[in-house]
Amino acid sequence: MVRQVASAAESSKKVRVLVTDSLHPAGWELLKSEGAMVDQLPDGRRDDLFAYAARVDALVIRTATKVTRELLAAAPSVKVVGRAGAGVDNVDVAAAGERGVVVVNAPEANAVSAAEHAFGLMLSVARGIARVDRELKQQRWPRAVPLGVELAGRTLGIVGFGRVGQRVAVRARAFEMAVLVNDPVIDTGAVASIGVEVVPDIERLLGRSDCLTVHVPLDAETRGLIGARELSLLPPGALVINCARGGIIDEQALLVALDSRAVGGAGIDVFETEPLTDFDLAGHPCVVATPHLGASTEAAKERVGIEIARNVLDALRKASSVDLG
Repeated sequence: MVRQVASAAESSKKVRVLVTDSLHPAGWELLKSEGAMVDQLPDGRRDDLFAYAARVDALVIRTATKVTRELLAAAPSVKVVGRAGAGVDNVDVAAAGERGVVVVNAPEANAVSAAEHAFGLMLSVARGIARVDRELKQQRWPRAVPLGVELAGRTLGIVGFGRVGQRVAVRARAFEMAVLVNDPVIDTGAVASIGVEVVPDIERLLGRSDCLTVHVPLDAETRGLIGARELSLLPPGALVINCARGGIIDEQALLVALDSRAVGGAGIDVFETEPLTDFDLAGHPCVVATPHLGASTEAAKERVGIEIARNVLDALRKASSVDLG
């Protein structure tokens, strides 16, 4: 049962917000300072999510919580769902719209951390850093390993030229890479200021990309966007990076391409199933893998907490039937 309030009168003055996953203390403090009552779904009580959600006005979630049509039906008082992060693929947005539930997220807050992580994976894959680190930790001196590749002078293809994609492009240009971008909506100002080439045809972009990184949301159009055919268009030995969402790149197709050496290496932070149950891709010797850590820096978590708290509060204020006191 959700924590009881002091009195019915007090309860009527404050909206209730349920945090189902982790949230930075700065986000908690902002919610409470504006008059909201904030509860946390206890560890190990995920089976009770429906019961907790039935008592609140807003949900604040991260990746672990799936806001389904069934959950929304069981939570008639919920007016706002706040996704503490960029993507909302774990929210049934259509069902929320039918119910009049507002879905908000924090699209700006973790862009720098995600871009840095993507570029860090690219560097690690290009130079074999993770592989030789493992050798050293086993007290071996792996000087006779295959040589890595330089990024300078190589071409990076970026599919998705939004907040994260643009920041990756800035870092790639600093490393003296040529950058190609593909996006249905292009920020012409960013194109000019960063110095990238727009390639509207994704197949032409793939054919010219020594490295490929994807920065698009996961939806019906982007699921399986990079499959066996697309991977075959890359130059031999190309590097593939995914710090966006699992499912954008076909994992089995990527595994086949790695085994055949058609793809030279991959850096993967996100997977189709999380937590992982099949470790074949993550365990591949040519893969550097991390467990969805792209936004996991202290600075990003604080910014996400504050941004989502503000967005949830703004949405609640616009709901005529709630009162923040």
